[in-house]
Amino acid sequence: MVCNNENDQYCLRICADSTADDLQPVAQVVHALLGIPVTIRSKNYKGIRMERGVVLEKDYTGPVLEEVLRTNTLIRTVPSEGTYKGKSVVVVPIRAHEGDVIAAIGVVDLVAAMDILYMFREYPGIIDEVEEARSRMK
Repeated sequence: MVCNNENDQYCLRICADSTADDLQPVAQVVHALLGIPVTIRSKNYKGIRMERGVVLEKDYTGPVLEEVLRTNTLIRTVPSEGTYKGKSVVVVPIRAHEGDVIAAIGVVDLVAAMDILYMFREYPGIIDEVEEARSRMK
């Protein structure tokens, strides 16, 4: 929920009843930060699907968002149905102070999508380069 305080400043509060409009600022921030598709919904209302800087849906849910809301656990998977069928995704619960799930947010999981073994085969010196860079930074 977006709320006004007495200093005319805005704050964001997420709860189980947050609407797509309430969650849109969160989706926009995560999307701007990571530059990858983002989905978010609250426990009681469908939410946002955002890609390429545009909100594509404001009545969105997906099978992994639903599973995270049901189980209150982080899930990394490749969905067999839905908008992101066949793509690696990671979805995490947003919890209240007591630990109850109130919302879920997910992104396309680029790290899982990368073929790490291919990277190391094609660029065998990558570990040495990373280690050298780390030692120079110390």
